[in-house]
Amino acid sequence: MKYNSDVEAIDSFVEKYDILKKEIAKVIVGQDEIVKNAIISIFSQGHTLLVGVPGLAKTLLVNTISDVLGLSYNRIQFTPDLMPSDIIGTEILDENRKFKFIKGPVFANIILADEINRTPPKTQAALLEAMQEKSVTVAGNAYKLDAPFFVLATQNPIEQEGTYPLPEAQLDRFMFNLILDYPEFNEELEIVKRTTGGLCEAVSKIIGADEILFFQQLIRKIPVAENVMDYAVKLVSKTRPGTSTAHDWANSYLNWGAGPRASQFLIIGAKAHAAIAGKYSPDIEDVKAIVLPVLRHRIIRNYKAEADGISVDAIIKKMM
Repeated sequence: MKYNSDVEAIDSFVEKYDILKKEIAKVIVGQDEIVKNAIISIFSQGHTLLVGVPGLAKTLLVNTISDVLGLSYNRIQFTPDLMPSDIIGTEILDENRKFKFIKGPVFANIILADEINRTPPKTQAALLEAMQEKSVTVAGNAYKLDAPFFVLATQNPIEQEGTYPLPEAQLDRFMFNLILDYPEFNEELEIVKRTTGGLCEAVSKIIGADEILFFQQLIRKIPVAENVMDYAVKLVSKTRPGTSTAHDWANSYLNWGAGPRASQFLIIGAKAHAAIAGKYSPDIEDVKAIVLPVLRHRIIRNYKAEADGISVDAIIKKMM
């Protein structure tokens, strides 16, 4: 990728993003906000947790994104009997009686971790180590994962029998927590028309791994004004009950607030949100646009909030 300046590169990024959106819309009806945030997460080098009931095209969404990005893709169905080696791979004895490492499904660019809360913590931890370190360790040997590497994990919010909820420290590894809702009536009508006929829409590859890595680095280089940085950090500090900067609602309704990783993701996410809109530096509106998915899995409500029917999103909006 040869560009005369970073400004020219961002202009090119906006064009690519618009084409990506149109291509994904050939297969995915509606869900514009989910698609936008998933793309922001990829270009911010983050991971996404997707919460939604079955049948809302979570698998189709990530499959389509991997196709238009020209990336390798694996789906891992998490079950109570899944072992860490089923994800990262295992060593076997070859015909020469030497140990040989057989790579697991985590060795792909995009991983769909389906129903991640259905598997015990030991197996969850195997994937979360890969997310954080971008490598896996087997028998003392470290193996680098392919770049770019992006995990989209799903959780079913209605079936809680036989689940192992992700601990807060592990939830913190995800950049975004996106809540997938039912489609509108007209959208559902369009889905039924598209999926019950004989035609199947194919998507084209729009961008490759090298370009994605280039744009990931470009977004990191985008400058941020001091007042925007202050706004993001102050907003996160408001969520911490018992501190001098805590908001009244944090003291009343929260057990625990967000850590520094939230501030980091707010800034990098705001940079990506600004870039897809063709802006060369984010403003406070870009931070506000991604506050909910960044913070909603990082703050813990207390019993009073639950008793009063105060949702996490309502607490965040009050602090904004």
